[in-house]
Amino acid sequence: MDIDSLLKPRKRFGVHLGLERIQKLLANLGNPHHQVPIIHVAGTNGKGSVCAYLSSVLTQAGYRTGRYTSPHLVDWTERICLNEQQISSEELGNLLIVVQEAIDPQEESPTQFEVFTAAAWLYFARQKVDVAVIEVGLGGRLDATNVCSNPLVTIITSISRDHLQQLGSTVGAIAKEKAGILKAGCPAIIGQLPEEAEAQVREYANKLQCPIIKPQPARELDDGWAYVAVETEEESDSELSVTKSIKYPLPLKGKIQLINSALAVAALEIIQQQGWKIPEKAIAEGIAKTKWSGRMQWTTWNGHKLLLDGAHNQGAADSLRNYVDTLISQSNQSPVKVTWVMGMLSTKEHDEVFKSLLRPLDELHLVPVPDHSSAVPAELAQLAKNICPELSQCETYPDLSTALKTVFASSNNLVVLCGSLYLVGHFLGDKAKVL
Repeated sequence: MDIDSLLKPRKRFGVHLGLERIQKLLANLGNPHHQVPIIHVAGTNGKGSVCAYLSSVLTQAGYRTGRYTSPHLVDWTERICLNEQQISSEELGNLLIVVQEAIDPQEESPTQFEVFTAAAWLYFARQKVDVAVIEVGLGGRLDATNVCSNPLVTIITSISRDHLQQLGSTVGAIAKEKAGILKAGCPAIIGQLPEEAEAQVREYANKLQCPIIKPQPARELDDGWAYVAVETEEESDSELSVTKSIKYPLPLKGKIQLINSALAVAALEIIQQQGWKIPEKAIAEGIAKTKWSGRMQWTTWNGHKLLLDGAHNQGAADSLRNYVDTLISQSNQSPVKVTWVMGMLSTKEHDEVFKSLLRPLDELHLVPVPDHSSAVPAELAQLAKNICPELSQCETYPDLSTALKTVFASSNNLVVLCGSLYLVGHFLGDKAKVL
C-alpha cells in the first residue's frame, strides 16, 4: 500500500504544535492511548538511541513491546515497531485509513504527524502491547505523543539549540518545552544537561513532585563492553534508591552511547522497582542486540568505506567530531585527514555545525538535501570558508551521487556523510550496503 499517497494530503498542515486536535482524534478512535503503558522519551539528541535500547531489552525480557520513533530514514514503517519488527505497509495503510475516517470534518484538521501518531496508538492498543516506548516528535509539552497522564517513567536525554522556530531561542526555553512531558509523581531520568536547562527541568519536576534520577555515564571497558553504576545523587530531589550496577556490550558507536545506555539502564531500574521482571541477562543481551541506523554507522558505497551520521545540530555534531577524533587517535596513519560530504536543511544552525565539525586541512563537499527545504550548497560553502579558511578543499555538487563519485575517485581520507538525517535516509534508500 502506498503510504505516501495516504499521508501527502496532510503535509500541507505543516508543523502545528498543540494537543487539542490529537486528543479529539484519539477520542474518536476510542482513546487507544489509555490502554498502553508507556515510557516517554524526549531530548534534542540521543532519544532515538535510548528508545532503541529500551525496546530491545524489554523485548528480550519477554514483554510485548511497541516502539514509536521519528523521523524515518527510508520507509514510514520504520516508525512503528512491535518486538523490534517494523509494521507492514499493508497494516500501516489500513490503520491510516481507519484514523482518517475518524477525523471530524467539522473540526480543525490534524497534522500529518498527529494522524501518524494516532495510528501508532491504535496499533499498539490493538496488538495489546505490554509496554510502548514512545519518542517525542518535537519539543514535548505540545507534542502529539504527550497525551498520557501516567507514564511508567519519563526521560529527557539532552537539551541543546535545535528547532528554534518552534521551541524558543535559548536552551532554557527549549528545556521548558521538553520538561512538559513530566507528569505528577512520575519518575524522571535526565541526562547531562546544560546548567540553564537542568535548572528549568528541576524546577518543573519539583512542582510536580517528580523523583529525578541523573545517572553518570557508563564507563567504557577495554574489551568493547561498558559498565554502569546507576546511583541516586547525594543531593537528589528523588527519594528513590537506584543502585543498578551492570556490565554490557555496547554495539552503537561513539562516547555519547555511554550516556544514552546509562539513561536506558536507569529507566529499566525504575520500572523494575514497579514490578516489571527484567533479568540482568536480558539487559545485557538486549543492549547487545540494539540497532539504530544512520547514527555513526559504517557502510560501503561502491566498495568504499563510509561513515554515516545525521549530525544535524550542534550537539550531534560535537558527538560526531568526538568519535572521528577517537578514530584518528587510534589510527596508524599520520596525519589522518577528514573528508566531509554534507547537506543541511535551511532551518538549521549551519554555523554551529561547521564550528563543531571542521578543522584545518579537512575537505568539505556540499550537496542539497533532496525533497526537503535544503540549504543552498553555495551559501554553505561561503559560510564554511569564513569559519574554517584553512580547509584544504571546499566544493559544491548538484547531487549526492556526483559528490561521492568525485570524493572516492581522488581521496584516501576518512569520508563522513552527515548534516541531515534526511540526507542519510536518501543515501540508505539508494546506495548503502551495511557492513
